[in-house]
Amino acid sequence: MPSHSDPIWMQKFSYSVVMGAVFGMMLRYMQVTDSAALTMVSFPGEILMRMLKMLILPLIISSLITGLAGLDARSSGRMGSRAMVYYMSTTVIAAVLGVILVLGIHPGNPKLRGGNSSSTSMKNQEVSSLDAFLDLIRNLFPENLVQACFQQVQTVLKKVPVAAANQTEPILVNRKKLEYKWGMNVLGLIGFFITFGICMGRMGERGKVMCDFFNILNEIIMTMVSMIMWYSPVGIASLIAGKIAAIGDLEVVARQLGMYMVTVIVGLMIHGGLILPAIFFAITRKSPFAFYSGIFQAWITALGTASSAGTLPVTFRCLEENLKIDKRVTRFVLPIGATINMDGTALYEAVAAIFIAQMNDITLDSGQIVTVSMTATLASVGAASIPSAGLVTMLLILTAVGLPTQDISLLIAVDWLLDRMRTSINVVGDSFGAGIVDHLSKTELTELDAAEMQTLPQEGELDFVPPPPILTEMDMVDPLKPPELPPRSPRPPKQNHHSHILSQSHSITYSPSRSVRSPSPRSISSPSPRSVCSHSPRPFRTHSPRLLRRTEPGYCVLPSHDNQVRTFYLIL
Repeated sequence: MPSHSDPIWMQKFSYSVVMGAVFGMMLRYMQVTDSAALTMVSFPGEILMRMLKMLILPLIISSLITGLAGLDARSSGRMGSRAMVYYMSTTVIAAVLGVILVLGIHPGNPKLRGGNSSSTSMKNQEVSSLDAFLDLIRNLFPENLVQACFQQVQTVLKKVPVAAANQTEPILVNRKKLEYKWGMNVLGLIGFFITFGICMGRMGERGKVMCDFFNILNEIIMTMVSMIMWYSPVGIASLIAGKIAAIGDLEVVARQLGMYMVTVIVGLMIHGGLILPAIFFAITRKSPFAFYSGIFQAWITALGTASSAGTLPVTFRCLEENLKIDKRVTRFVLPIGATINMDGTALYEAVAAIFIAQMNDITLDSGQIVTVSMTATLASVGAASIPSAGLVTMLLILTAVGLPTQDISLLIAVDWLLDRMRTSINVVGDSFGAGIVDHLSKTELTELDAAEMQTLPQEGELDFVPPPPILTEMDMVDPLKPPELPPRSPRPPKQNHHSHILSQSHSITYSPSRSVRSPSPRSISSPSPRSVCSHSPRPFRTHSPRLLRRTEPGYCVLPSHDNQVRTFYLIL
């Protein structure tokens, strides 16, 4: 498989976007409006989305656990604090940038509401900003981990019948209730598996088996992602062509909301093309253009799928293989960033809220503008990493400043394009954040690697040297020979020119017909601390292939060769 930073591979994704747009415009020119035909055009893209979403849950589990298991508590705490500071800073910058642009360009025009007075109202009678914040905390601590894989809690208003005196029919009163809605509770899963990974890392060697299991699981998921990437250019082209062909009246929408789209797109380009690269260069002193080249595939995938969570498998591969970001950083930072780091969403929501105020000829004071900025920042944190989640969280912003919520229906016509663009900026922001955290955490990661590679014994381990094992007669008997005769006393060594080393070296002779007895410790003088092996007048000779491996305490057996006959010397 070619590298994901290969220019040919990058050209495939670029061509898929261009071909999808051209094919969609051709369908519009041919006036293909049949729903069955449009479904068939979008079907390959739907398959791509389903395959990517299939990998979200196992990827989040394996990446978080393996990433945090390789870190100690101090390193993970520092890394998490750096990531959170970056996420909140860039999100606030994006929201403020959106407010500045929408106030400067002023795309809102009250005449735009004239042709849309019959639009379907989207009344916000569900929750308040406080309820939405409490739901965010509730979802962070799910009561059922299995249920969190496909449902999340939400506060809604329900009409509850209340009995009244002197009335036959009950009165319906709005009451707040907690209900579960369909959708993966990514925030709750991240919170649980972060804790799981930290606890597993503290278990040391006992948790190594589990750590190896999740490492293998992560490698399997990455292999599956590589297989899906071969199909992704076709799926991305299908998604873009289907969306363009399904637009009702493109000319009218462009004329009415053209300046609004220009404001959002310019803001996203400034944030993703200037602000984020400038922050990256100021901290790391590395080229942001080379970084952009490494994440090009993830950016194109986000542009086609409009889901930062669906793009997560591709983002992992781009950062780890192309840019060589430490896996412990990517596996910890990216899942969190895909959930709470929504720079593009914050900018979009700030522009949309003030655009609706301008369209209704409502002048916002400075306090309301600050409220819009802060609410857009907090609402983007709680936005699910799924397509068009920004429209849902924008209800909170409009309610916070008292703006009409029914005008959101006007923005749905162009949300298909803006959603893809802001999602791509979200993915770019997550990637730059991983690069910055990796640069700032180099010291901690290097120390962890050095601690793992260090194999020197601890102080005091070499103070005690165990005695050598005892040599038994069974070790010196050839198992193929008949039993030996009763033992004999060894002959005293003769005094000759080797007598000057007899106090340090004693030999024993092996014979198949005789057993061997070691010299008595009482007849041997204390050895010198620097004893040297030398030939003894009575060498121990044997033709047996077996080597002596054990001896009495304080002795050792060394082999040598004398005229191709194996000789062993018993050395003190």
